[in-house]
Parts: sequence; structure tokens; C-alpha cells
Amino acid sequence: MHERSSDDVREEHVRAVAGRLRAARAVTVLTGAGVSAASGVPTFRGRDGLWRRRRVEELATPAAFARDPRTVWEWYAERRAAVARCVPNAAHEVLSRWSRELPGFLLVTQNVDGLHERAGTADVVRFHGSLWEVGCWAGCAGVPRRWRDERVAFDDLPPRCPSCGAPLRPGVVWFGEAIPTEALERLEQALACELFLVVGTSAVVYPAAGLLDAAAARGAFTVEVNPFATDASGRVDLALRGPAEDVLARVDAVLRGAPG
Repeated sequence: MHERSSDDVREEHVRAVAGRLRAARAVTVLTGAGVSAASGVPTFRGRDGLWRRRRVEELATPAAFARDPRTVWEWYAERRAAVARCVPNAAHEVLSRWSRELPGFLLVTQNVDGLHERAGTADVVRFHGSLWEVGCWAGCAGVPRRWRDERVAFDDLPPRCPSCGAPLRPGVVWFGEAIPTEALERLEQALACELFLVVGTSAVVYPAAGLLDAAAARGAFTVEVNPFATDASGRVDLALRGPAEDVLARVDAVLRGAPG
């Protein structure tokens, strides 16, 4: 029988999750935009789902970039500038600590903001790439497929490949593109867990959303942390209602022996 929490997270549920974290030999956490909300990261779709009267689906595609790389880069440059002003919050810090202290811990994120890495999280699996990576649009052999580039301001948009002069593209996964091979190669590890936490995501975007059901099918105990009910709420063993930074901090306090 599945346990459920009320709108106020019950102490018994917080302790139940902490106990499972202590006992598990392998833990996987899937995170989404809700983890970064307290850091002030703008939502993926922006205010009212529009950016300069354009929908995200009209910008984040290979076709849009091929047609108008400057406009696409203007949007990503604004996102970089906004995220650069943000700092990791308590949820990032807790998950970073768990990644270094809990055996068999793996964090899979749908976020591209890089805040998990800035918090020091070990071995982050990025399903949708990173806002802080770029690649050569022409795929020339003179540079790596993707590389780190943390510039907030560029001299020119689009920035150019240092090898062939073709436009650089953001290192994120656009609509219609495949999940990075290096992320897909970690799926077996992600599913081979005893405890699976879905934090700050509605778990509806595939293939990341499929991890929850696949882990449950293999016997993992599943937990959702989200302020609101989602499509995943009815499919997990335990749903904790609250902001990620608050709920995870409470679980961490119990895990460390402090009052919940």
C-alpha cells in the first residue's frame, strides 16, 4: 500500500526517507526545474511561455538555429546572464553532500543551469546537456564535440568556432534531438537502485520520465518531492509535498541525527 503525505510533510515520512537513504546500497535522484526555483533560475519557458513573442519550441530547435543563429543565441545569452547571477540553494547543497557521502549515489538532472556542479555534486548525469557548453555547428574535426565555455558575454553573436569559423551552438539538447550518448550509457546504473527520488520535476518529459517507472519495475522504492501534485504522484510509493530545498534539508537533518 502506498503512503501519502498531506500538504504539510509529516515527520514520519521524513524519517522514512532518511531511513531508506541510510540502508540503500544504491540511490538515484532525478531532478528538474523545481530544484533550482529557490535559486531564482527563470523557468525554461519564461514568463507566460514567451520570449520576445516567440515560444521556446520555436527557438530551441536545430531548424531555428540554422535559420537564425543570432536570434537563438540572443535568447541563450540572456539565459546565461540570468543563471550566472544565481547561486546553489539548500537542495543543491544537500544533494551535493549525498553524492559524496552515500554509497552508490547517482544524480540525473534535466536541468541545464549547472547549479548541481557549482554546488560540488559528484558525477552529474545531464540528460539535456549544459548551458555552459558549446559545440561547433559544422561538427569540424578541429575541436571536441562539446567543450566548456563559461563566458557570459560574447563579442559577437553567434560566437564562432576557433578551428573552422562556423557558428558555435549551445551545448543543450534541442527539441527533436537525441539524449547525449554519454547520458544514455548511464541508464543501467540509474535503474539499478534500491531508492529512486524524483525531485522538483513533473516527470512527464521522456526519456527521463520513464526512469521512474523503470526503476519501480525493478523493485526500487520511489519518492516524489514537489510542492504540487504531478502526473508522477500517483505512481510513487511516497509523495512529500513541499519545496525541494525545505524537504531535502529536513531529510538531511534526520539523516545526520539532528531533529527533523
